Amino acid sequence: MAFTVGEPPIDTAIGLEEAAAAEAPAEPAAEDHSHAEAEEGHSHTHADDEEEGGITRTTQKTWGLATATVAVGVALGGIIALIAAAVAGRLGRLTVVGSTALVTALGFVSYALIPFLKYPAAPPAVGSGDTIGERTAYYFAFALVSVVAMVAVVALGRRLAASRGSWTGVVVAGVSYVVVVAVAALAMPGVNELGDFPADVLWEFRVSSLLTLATLWGSLGVALTWLLGRISTTQERTA
Repeated sequence: MAFTVGEPPIDTAIGLEEAAAAEAPAEPAAEDHSHAEAEEGHSHTHADDEEEGGITRTTQKTWGLATATVAVGVALGGIIALIAAAVAGRLGRLTVVGSTALVTALGFVSYALIPFLKYPAAPPAVGSGDTIGERTAYYFAFALVSVVAMVAVVALGRRLAASRGSWTGVVVAGVSYVVVVAVAALAMPGVNELGDFPADVLWEFRVSSLLTLATLWGSLGVALTWLLGRISTTQERTA
């Protein structure tokens, strides 16, 4: 998914970035040397990286992409498995397989989907290098609020389900989560550094990014529940 759907809009964005750098006017010879260096750093492109011996674009979108995806998938899968093991048998009448599927779904919503909706991914050539640290901090701060809110409403839903029924617990928990993240989204600053970047390329990039995230989380959920299902089946047959 990342290679076939995600990489084409990235290639397009890189092409736009390099074309803009090529069309930038040359600095007059009389300009201050420090200013020329700043302009040179500003127009630095992916092609420059390759010429300087950096990682080529071909390596980035093949072996580099595969390595990063496997590394992130293993780490994320381990975290999901640990959380699923901690809550097994504590989410109403759900089996281990069911509770693991629920943990994966809630994790995707709280850690991937909702933060993406507030601070969507930006392709190359979008955003200033001077604000990347600030934008990253905003994203992870909002992700932290979303995850903490999800944990809190799950605990709230469990208590309400025990006292007032499952339907009431689920509805109140869901509404509470939506309210908390909506307030946080409105309170936190927005980011708009798109400039004149083509809207169709931006839309394609963001849709492909979200599809890649959903594929990763979905693959982890299917793999974990399938393995747990096999273990449960084996244990039942042994018993």
